[in-house]
Amino acid sequence: MEPELAEEFPGLRLRWTAVEARKRASPPAVKRRLRELSDRYRGAGVVAMRTQPIPHAYRAFYRQVGVDPDAARIPSEEAAVRRLLHGGFRSRDALADALLLALVETGVPVWALDAGAADADSLGIRVAVPGDRLGGAADGIPLVAGQLVVADSASVHATLFGEPAPDHVPGPRTERIVLFAVAVDGVPAIHVEEALWVATDVLKTS
Repeated sequence: MEPELAEEFPGLRLRWTAVEARKRASPPAVKRRLRELSDRYRGAGVVAMRTQPIPHAYRAFYRQVGVDPDAARIPSEEAAVRRLLHGGFRSRDALADALLLALVETGVPVWALDAGAADADSLGIRVAVPGDRLGGAADGIPLVAGQLVVADSASVHATLFGEPAPDHVPGPRTERIVLFAVAVDGVPAIHVEEALWVATDVLKTS
């Protein structure tokens, strides 16, 4: 975190871990785990989510940076609403399911990068500057100076709480994945560590 950013947004932080894994189909045990989680989410429970400590912390941060959390939902609420619309949490592949399980079980969002496209040791949150582009390449999407981004010393991987650049996410040839979680003030460190552990555990056992 840049010192000025840490002062303005105390509690905002990024944690990461790397795991040897590849994208592949989810095993039956992971699909079963998603089905069991789906059974716990009903309409009333989804509405009440925003009063729980971790969702409340993310909603408060959204407002702090000028985003209406009722218009642009926080990740856990977005996942819960999709569950209601689809009738359950849909399995896609082992990586997508690992990220979804981590989010649903802890409330902390986790994203994935191809380790070959990221310098994890310098990965962090900063303010975009003029000329920044999503993905860092010349043909990347231009970013608005001043917005918060997840970046390393070489390139910008994602806007804060946004999906990573398409060319930086794990693909068929990826053999090592960097998982990162973003936490805000009010989210205990143990929940952040648990989110990364859940995602890592699913990938290692898939």
